[in-house]
Amino acid sequence: MNAPLDGMPHDDGLPVRRRTRQVMVGHIAVGGDAPIRVQSMTNTDTADVAATVAQVRALAEAGSEVVRVTVNTAEAAAAVPHIRDRLDALDCDVPLVGDFHFNGHRLLAQHPACAQALAKYRINPGNVGKGSKRDEQFAQMIEFACRLDKPVRIGVNWGSLDAAVLARLMDENAARAVPLDAGAVMREALVTSALESAAQAQAWGLPAERIVLSAKVSGVQDLIRVYRTLASRSDHALHLGLTEAGMGSKGIVASSAAMAVLLQEGIGDTIRVSLTPEPGGDRTREVVVAQELLQTMGLRDFAPLVIACPGCGRTTSTVFQTLAASIQQWLRAQMPVWRTRHPGVEAMHVAVMGCVVNGPGESRHANLGISLPGTGESPVAPVYVDGEKTVTLKGERIAEEFQQIVQDYVERTYPAHEGATRG
Repeated sequence: MNAPLDGMPHDDGLPVRRRTRQVMVGHIAVGGDAPIRVQSMTNTDTADVAATVAQVRALAEAGSEVVRVTVNTAEAAAAVPHIRDRLDALDCDVPLVGDFHFNGHRLLAQHPACAQALAKYRINPGNVGKGSKRDEQFAQMIEFACRLDKPVRIGVNWGSLDAAVLARLMDENAARAVPLDAGAVMREALVTSALESAAQAQAWGLPAERIVLSAKVSGVQDLIRVYRTLASRSDHALHLGLTEAGMGSKGIVASSAAMAVLLQEGIGDTIRVSLTPEPGGDRTREVVVAQELLQTMGLRDFAPLVIACPGCGRTTSTVFQTLAASIQQWLRAQMPVWRTRHPGVEAMHVAVMGCVVNGPGESRHANLGISLPGTGESPVAPVYVDGEKTVTLKGERIAEEFQQIVQDYVERTYPAHEGATRG
């Protein structure tokens, strides 16, 4: 069992991570001393090999370290090994997780190549089978995981909670002298389902070092309560995520609000921001949001951060807004190459400020900064490198010139990694 959370920060002020068992998902370590991992999920039809490969690759290039795919039909199961082969041919080694509901035991048995190609199985105890078939079908999936040395995420969801567990706890609650409210019983049922299913899997031979737990809900306060309880009663690695978080800013805010509290308490080994995409929207947005959550909390670095002021009456010009947006997009676009060629660059800070009030000061605090002129100010833009003013830009090519300064700084400050190739 875990030592209790002591709430004491490290010397660097960061929260103490809850100690968990480390699980290997393909070549990626989860839990233990490993960094908090970013996970995502495709929304393509898995049977469409080309579309799924393209989306997995895009998610991986955006920074998703584990990608889950739906395995719900024979066609989807048959496609998984081909997806894995094509990704390998593209030098995309991101681990694939199979998301199983209802018929996973059958699909794994009928498609052994799928069972082998997946790096992890996600099993929902509420959807693995009903009545007498539940244990048998769950056992069959655990048997595959044991035989093939695959880890399993036991993923409970309050939208598909194990009815037998809930009914049992409701009966026990009704017999209490002072019954708990319905919400408390539901939360306890989530935790109980996850822990009992994990214990059952271990009894069938699956090592604790190959089990990850999750208990997804769609309410912020419910998620915090459930995971605090789960963390206090288990040393399994935990996957965090607010299920059905929603679209746009609502989904981002809800996910961030819930997970930030837990992460600050040292709870969580992998995270996913489950955003509903806008029509035609980019699936990789959920990866970027998850990375930015971890990075702004100081828990990991993924890409150089752009610091930009919100603008006010002094900044009626939109020049600084345009430059901040273009620099941020450009920095992210460089990361697939920079990540291997220039290790350490992901911790770089770039300030793009809009006037003289805070511009020079913020620029000095960043690795690189530019202070653009506000309304009525001289049309010049001083540039600061590691706290020192180095040059003043002016004219129509400020954006291009500043971008080149950033590129030169990266080349100079983060030398190319030995053995890296130039693209």
